[in-house]
Amino acid sequence: MLPVLVLIVDDSVVVRKLLCEALASAPGIKVVGTASNGAIALAKIPQLNPDVITLDIEMPGLNGIQTLVQIRKLYPKLPVIMFSTLTERGAAITMEALSLGASDYATKPTNSDSLANAMEQVRQELVAKIVSLTGRSGHEKPAPALPSPKARASGQPVDILAIGTSTGGPNALGAVIPQLPADFPVPVVVVQHMPPVFTRLLAERLNSCSALSVHEGESGKLLEPGQVWIAPGNHHLTVARKGTRVMLDLNQEPPENSCRPAVDVLFRSVARTYGPNVLAVVMTGMGSDGARGAIHIREAGGGIVVQDEASSVVWGMPGAVVGAGAADKICSLLEISQEIVRRVRAGRMHASGVAAALRI
Repeated sequence: MLPVLVLIVDDSVVVRKLLCEALASAPGIKVVGTASNGAIALAKIPQLNPDVITLDIEMPGLNGIQTLVQIRKLYPKLPVIMFSTLTERGAAITMEALSLGASDYATKPTNSDSLANAMEQVRQELVAKIVSLTGRSGHEKPAPALPSPKARASGQPVDILAIGTSTGGPNALGAVIPQLPADFPVPVVVVQHMPPVFTRLLAERLNSCSALSVHEGESGKLLEPGQVWIAPGNHHLTVARKGTRVMLDLNQEPPENSCRPAVDVLFRSVARTYGPNVLAVVMTGMGSDGARGAIHIREAGGGIVVQDEASSVVWGMPGAVVGAGAADKICSLLEISQEIVRRVRAGRMHASGVAAALRI
């Protein structure tokens, strides 16, 4: 198999050297060149034909955002990974880059006591994203071997919507959440794999363009219709019934599937709390987080919708759910919000019809 060719764009000599050395030891990846600014990068792309570009945000001349805009005009399908800092400003600009078509992002190492540790941090985060975005990884990890789920009852009422996503997720959420109507009758809980600060800015961005209220999750918050709660970075998000009410809870228990927040953690809790009255959606993302949780939801009688491969940036997570036999519907990104609304309304109508029949 041919190696993945990477062009590194960063104005810092130290960072360029760090990235080159970190990726040099990664099998199947070859750094074919570096560039110290956006203009040089744009000149080198047709010469080097890279498969992936890592792009710094803050650079003299053409900055990362300006360079990304030009890359998207000239090479709309070329994967671009933004290389950002874990700061408020870095997170805000990264969110803007993702909305403008960046494929993913990686964060620069912080609090590293040695060059070797910094290189390992970069290698662990960046290599998996590079191979996933180029499809050169020899396939995602296979879905876990799990039993076939129970069939979902037709017209089953929906009392909560749970969504899990990762790579490509901010834009996918931006295509789904704003399409939900203001009178959406159930609460929404979301896990998007992102670090702290990033998840808050994602919630703020979605809140600004949605009819629903979108916020980061907080322990003790009551789940009510018309609200969307996003798991904060570095915290698992769960739900639990307390009397007649259902509350949010956060914890920092160990990561699952190398993730915190993890979709599996959220999905298990909604299955445990709501039983068959769950609708879950798994969208674009690398890895298999969500597959085991989807089985829990289906075993409880809930429904699972997944994004199709064609519209996913990476079909790892939704593909794992399909591979586990847990999906009952595969939709394009543009169809997902319509499918959600249809199922929730159908469940409400079915429940109303049953109640009316019982009164006769």
